[in-house]
Amino acid sequence: MPSILITGAGSGVGRATAKAFLEEGWQVGLVGRRTAPLTETAGDNSNALVLPCDVANEVEVDAAFGKAAAHWGRVDALFNNAGVSLGGAPIDELAVDDIRYLLDVNVMGAVIAARAAFGLMRKQDPQGGRIINNGSVSAYVPRWGSVPYTVSKHAITGLTRTLSLDGRPFNIACGQIDIGNALTEMAQKMTKGVPQADGQLAIEPVIDVAHIASSVVHMAQLPLDANVQFMTVMATNMPFIGRG
Repeated sequence: MPSILITGAGSGVGRATAKAFLEEGWQVGLVGRRTAPLTETAGDNSNALVLPCDVANEVEVDAAFGKAAAHWGRVDALFNNAGVSLGGAPIDELAVDDIRYLLDVNVMGAVIAARAAFGLMRKQDPQGGRIINNGSVSAYVPRWGSVPYTVSKHAITGLTRTLSLDGRPFNIACGQIDIGNALTEMAQKMTKGVPQADGQLAIEPVIDVAHIASSVVHMAQLPLDANVQFMTVMATNMPFIGRG
C-alpha cells in the first residue's frame, strides 16, 4: 500500500487531497499545527496517521516524518501543501512581522518538509519517492498587492526545479501543481469580490477543490520514471491569462 505525507492537511486543499488519497487506498500522514482539524480529516479511516507539527520547525517535522516512516516502513510521496496568505495591500502597508511569518510558513516550511522527505526517500530501500509542491498561478503572474505571497510562490518554483535536478541520482521525482481559484476557505473572498489590477472589485470564477485533489492523485500515481513537472489547474474564466 503506497504512502504519502500531506502538509496543511487540516483544511482546504490539504484536507480534500488527503481524503482523495484515502479513498484511493493510500496510507496518508496528516501534517498540520492543530490536532483537532487533522483528526476531523482522518475520520475513522485506519489508513490515516495524524502527525501534528509546525512545518517551520525542523525538529518537529523530522520527528513527525520519522514516525510515519517507522509506522509504514517507507514514505512514497510528499504533498508539500501548507501555506498562508495575507490581505491584498501595497508592500509598505504590510507589517514586516506578517511578511516574515508568511515566508517562514510558505518557504521555510516547504523547504524543511522537502528536506525531511528527501532524506527518507534517499535512504529507504528501494530508494526513491515523489515530492509534489503546491505552487500557485501567482508563481507566474501576480495579483495586485500580493508581494509576500507571490515571492513565496516563486520560491516554490525554484524549490521544485532544484529538487527535480538533485533527486535524479536517488530516483526522487519532483513536480508542482499551480492552483487558480479553487474554492476553499482561503478563496471564499473570490465569490464576493477581490481587487483587480485596474483598482476595481470583481467576483471571480472558482472551481471545486475536488479537481485539485484528483490532479494531485494523478501526479502521485505515475511511475517514478514519469513526472508531471508543472500542472496548472484553474477556473477556466478567471483573470489569469491576460491578467494586468
